[in-house]
Amino acid sequence: MTEIIIAIFLLLGGFFALIAAVGVLRLPDVLTRMHASTKAGTLGSSLILIGGAILYGDAAVTVRVVAIILFLMLTAPIGAHMIGRAAARHEYTKKKTD
Repeated sequence: MTEIIIAIFLLLGGFFALIAAVGVLRLPDVLTRMHASTKAGTLGSSLILIGGAILYGDAAVTVRVVAIILFLMLTAPIGAHMIGRAAARHEYTKKKTD
């Protein structure tokens, strides 16, 4: 039963990571690409890490996984904000010089 739960977490995580990669490649502008990479990428990584924590079942591994997931959830919005801000400034300066 545990193997099935681990497989579900890993497959869902891989699916969301794939969706993030496809979103980065196929979406038309920087802001939508940024949204796809941060949201789906963080969810995919978190699900894969949860699957790994269940697989090993050790308290030390679980604490590390929780710390990594919290780090991802805290830093992904900041990175996305910086990318969006840089893209907006680039568009503003590009329109201003035209």
